[in-house]
Amino acid sequence: MMADHTQYAPGPVAKAEVRKGGERWTLILVKELRHSPEKVWRALIDPAQLREWAPYEVAGDLTTVGSAITLTWVGTGSRTDAKVAQVDPPKVLEYADTRWELEPLGSGTRLTLWATIDRRFVSWGAAGWHIGFDVLDHLLAGTPIGRIAGGDAMKYTAWLRLRSEYTKQFASEWAHQLSRGT
Repeated sequence: MMADHTQYAPGPVAKAEVRKGGERWTLILVKELRHSPEKVWRALIDPAQLREWAPYEVAGDLTTVGSAITLTWVGTGSRTDAKVAQVDPPKVLEYADTRWELEPLGSGTRLTLWATIDRRFVSWGAAGWHIGFDVLDHLLAGTPIGRIAGGDAMKYTAWLRLRSEYTKQFASEWAHQLSRGT
């Protein structure tokens, strides 16, 4: 789908944290959506919907534990082969280095992403996923704006702002974890 992204402007940084694990850290990003867990769940497992908002294409079945899948990252062609590790509709989906948790929140959903990422790129990932979540929210609201991922996301001045704000948000946490040696 071709979309006009000129009207898109991301909001403030979301609730996020990082956890140290060697050179690969875990980014935990939370987004509150005004859509039901069932509707959000479909957007996480349906390859056609994922193509509208996620930073990767998915080949394979995300609905069955043990299924082989391939993620191809937009703009890089980088591929990740993995297996689906957990499926508990509409609560938990886990595959590759990604875990999704959905919790009912009134008539909406609290969506939590757990993504393992190289420590050097945690703020970049947070900014990219922030934009992806905004695009997801538009898609679920019936006003799709089209995927903004990879190099396309980095072209936005707002992406630079988000990356900077997430870096500041994580700075004290990184210092604390590094000082503890954890």
